[in-house]
Amino acid sequence: MAEIIQRDGTWAFDGSTVRITPGLHRTVPLFRQTYGEISVPLEAVSGIVYEPERKRGRLRLRLREGADPLLQATGGRLPDTADPYRLAIDIDRSGVAEYVAEEIRRALLLDQIPKEPAKTYLLPGPPVPVSVRSSDGTVSFDGTQVRIDWADTSDRVKRATGPRIIALGDLVQVEWLPNSGYEDGFLRFVTREAVFSKLPPEKDPYALDLWGSTRRDLLTALVATAVTARLPHPSTRVGEYVDRPQPSPVVPPRSDHHDVLLRRLRELGELHSDGVLTDEEFAMTKAAVLRGF
Repeated sequence: MAEIIQRDGTWAFDGSTVRITPGLHRTVPLFRQTYGEISVPLEAVSGIVYEPERKRGRLRLRLREGADPLLQATGGRLPDTADPYRLAIDIDRSGVAEYVAEEIRRALLLDQIPKEPAKTYLLPGPPVPVSVRSSDGTVSFDGTQVRIDWADTSDRVKRATGPRIIALGDLVQVEWLPNSGYEDGFLRFVTREAVFSKLPPEKDPYALDLWGSTRRDLLTALVATAVTARLPHPSTRVGEYVDRPQPSPVVPPRSDHHDVLLRRLRELGELHSDGVLTDEEFAMTKAAVLRGF
């Protein structure tokens, strides 16, 4: 067993799995603590490097492309401190860090682990159900559908469409960009109907605009990862927009929803006539309301 324990977390390698456990220190980011322990099978690893620095070093675990839904969903945009595959090393523990890295390299060589992209996810992603409250609303995923409940501070266009419920089978992909504190981020659920939508996140009824607490909004990556893990693997998506079956026709609203539907359409019409919504935005949000019913 090769193991290193640091304030930011613990890495342990038993010859077949790298077990990464976040530290309990208050400096460990909320995202890392919430994501929890990660078991990385050796077959998902492409390499490891120890980078010595003057005061502290750093271990970096590199995973094969397509092996991890977290990396797929976040696209390498997680802040360094929140990245579970990086571990800050105290300078007096550099020897242990180098030993752990060498043990993993030796195992990769002996097991002849390929470096080419994986054709299936080798890590499961976070468990479901998962729910996160962000600056733009609360997003939840139960394994079969995504639900977005807008906040009181959400754009009135979004609030006029009501809660958004998206079946997993209607999703093409998830797009995620963190709130950096200087620029807003977003979490967008791309459906087959809205794949070419150009609505900005603040008005898109399929997107959360991340503009508030960077620490809290970063947790939306949990939902992005959980959904991504249950979508078709990227290696299977060639020609997907052509080959996938088209959605069933919209079912007419039930009578008990009729008044709600008319009210929301009326609100959207008023926003359009007042110039708040452009023609394209009005068409997109109206379609979203109708699909929701």
